[in-house]
Amino acid sequence: MYKDFGKEDVVIGISACLIGEKVRFDASNKPSNFCNKELGQHVTYKAYCPEVAVGMPIPRPTIRLIKDEQIIKVSRPDGSGDVTTAIKAYGKKIASISKNLSGYVFCAKSPTCGMERVKVYSPSGDPLQAQGIGVFSREIMKANPLLPCEENGRLNDPILKENFVARVFAYRHWQAVVESGVSKHKLTSFHAQYKYTLMSHDLIAYKQLGRLLASEDITVEEMAEQYISGLMTALKLVATRKNHANTLSHIQGYFSKHLNKDQRKELSQQIDAYREGLMPLMVPLTLINHYLLEHPKSYLAQQAYLNPYPESLKLRYGY
Repeated sequence: MYKDFGKEDVVIGISACLIGEKVRFDASNKPSNFCNKELGQHVTYKAYCPEVAVGMPIPRPTIRLIKDEQIIKVSRPDGSGDVTTAIKAYGKKIASISKNLSGYVFCAKSPTCGMERVKVYSPSGDPLQAQGIGVFSREIMKANPLLPCEENGRLNDPILKENFVARVFAYRHWQAVVESGVSKHKLTSFHAQYKYTLMSHDLIAYKQLGRLLASEDITVEEMAEQYISGLMTALKLVATRKNHANTLSHIQGYFSKHLNKDQRKELSQQIDAYREGLMPLMVPLTLINHYLLEHPKSYLAQQAYLNPYPESLKLRYGY
């Protein structure tokens, strides 16, 4: 079940231009509709613009990633105005004070904030493979490898958007556990709540993490570190329709003694229709949640899979 955090409790880092600040090279912004009008109702943003932070003016000359032999720097197209060292230093500074972040949304294609596939050029200006990473975003992700990160452009994909938001709230839930003091019991309880979430993403990881929690050979602190690493790695894998359908079928088994023949048939048909791409995930989930109200199951009621984030986001309606 979704843990009802207050808006101020879920803090997400974000490129300042994405929330409307006019900090881009041409004094414009690049507001994200989803971040501002939808997700912004449930989270608090901490906005950063590394280029402005290191003293670059608004407006300013454009900068790009330039690869000279094996060294990548960020500077103006002619190689002047190199800000690589300053941007890296600022990235390290923000990374060191951002342990309370539960996610980060970067501005795509930016030589400072791009998360992936940023254009890289040769010193002579020839385009190379677009496989660069922004100098600032690289430092954030390197220092916080478990932090859910995404780019504004990729958030237009309903599946990637849902995956990102689910990871943010799962990670925030974990942070709350850590804040309260980790114990073996709390780890076991947390894992129990994410059983079906893990199953829908990576069944192997689910089994491995279960075995980890059964271990008696490591400390609780080591166990917690390995557990959250395994969880966030698994959740980064986009859950397939096949995995979702198999997970829904597992959940259906809890109601086998309570549903009549027609009800069981209807639920099975909805799960199969979802598996085949004929209806969105929300359809079988709505029926399962309905049966859960009629036939309460405490173990199911605590499952994050059924309500991973605020329902008003409606992220499972589109796929």
